[in-house]
Amino acid sequence: MPLVRRDIAPSPAASTAADQAATRDALRAAEPEMRWNAARALGTDPASVAALAAALETEPVPRVREAIVTALMRIGSEDSVRALLPYLRVQDAALRGAALDALQALPDSTVPFLSMLLHDADSDVRILAVELVRGMPAAEATRQLCDMLEHEAHPNVCASAVDALAEIGTRDALPALERCARRFADTPFLPFAISIALTRISNGQG
Repeated sequence: MPLVRRDIAPSPAASTAADQAATRDALRAAEPEMRWNAARALGTDPASVAALAAALETEPVPRVREAIVTALMRIGSEDSVRALLPYLRVQDAALRGAALDALQALPDSTVPFLSMLLHDADSDVRILAVELVRGMPAAEATRQLCDMLEHEAHPNVCASAVDALAEIGTRDALPALERCARRFADTPFLPFAISIALTRISNGQG
């Protein structure tokens, strides 16, 4: 009896890989709805971070950009954070805000990048970095923000750090706050903000 060749069905793993590849390709589709659906579908696939990052660089439709940012946030890896960090610098306020919100939702993955952000050459990036530090445990947030205050020259960045410390700082922040107040004695709003932070911390925080 002659042997009859039977078609061999692809394994589930192979089918899944092919499906994911097709979905990543859909990030470049002409129709925004297809790109939006693709971004939503890829939010559980760590292997798709590079494709999502590349798509975000060129995506013109705000709704699709939001879906891509959300997908990167859902994946939540350090690679996702690397993909989102450049958008802290963009002029588009909505995209910048979406990236910040996503990073705030990923405190563990963001931690390795905080020191770099807090020392960034751009004062606006340093201010946004302070917002990321707010999500850290109080002791670590205090350490990071006090280290910043010791060398920070921009009063608005210092004010942002002082505001965060007033909310989450421990008593370990008191010496750094006092030194900052002396350094910026000629910038009235900052010593005033520091006096409020000192009072709040001394009266029970930390």
